[in-house]
Amino acid sequence: MKPLAVLFDIDGTLIATGGASTRSWRGAFEELYGVPADISKFTTGGMTDPNVGRTTFVGVLGREPSDEEMTRLMAGYLERLPHEVETSPGYKVLDGAPECLEKLRDAGVLLGLTTGGLEAAAHIKLSRAGLNGFFTFGGYGSDSPDRAELTRCGIERAREILKHPLTKAEVSVVGDTPLDIEASLDADATAVGVASGAYSVDQLRDAGADHVLSSLRDAFPM
Repeated sequence: MKPLAVLFDIDGTLIATGGASTRSWRGAFEELYGVPADISKFTTGGMTDPNVGRTTFVGVLGREPSDEEMTRLMAGYLERLPHEVETSPGYKVLDGAPECLEKLRDAGVLLGLTTGGLEAAAHIKLSRAGLNGFFTFGGYGSDSPDRAELTRCGIERAREILKHPLTKAEVSVVGDTPLDIEASLDADATAVGVASGAYSVDQLRDAGADHVLSSLRDAFPM
């Protein structure tokens, strides 16, 4: 059965920012707290932005942030992100991404996002590649710090647009990490892994993906 809706992760699935997020978080920590903060030392691929900020805060400052501190930290991150994305020499659109999106759109599939990034961050990252116009809805790290819950939020928005419930066969979620696969399955969606990031085809298959692609140039499961 052809999916009626497909939700895509961003980092490692559609694009690579060349470290723009890492530099933006580092700049925010340096300005607010005067400490260097390398998120890669405290986080793993697929974590949501709120969890990235909170986990790194605990790692470098040794305590939990207050609500006000988290708000300022995320605002500082978002303030720096547009410049870091636009000037990143390592930014690239991943193999087959535009063509895959075009084929699905032309086939009448509703396209959305499911990303641990804050909603604003998601669209900042996609803007340089000109990909924002493909997506009409999404689930974001600003909806929930829990990856499965934000995926369910995205699927619920697809249901609202289509005006009827979606079965697992009718909604697919595409991601490049085991956390993406786990969230897809928890949200009762068809999990499509794409080995365009740090994880291999075998690792994504072992994580429980219903389908695994080597890149988005592969035929999309329909």
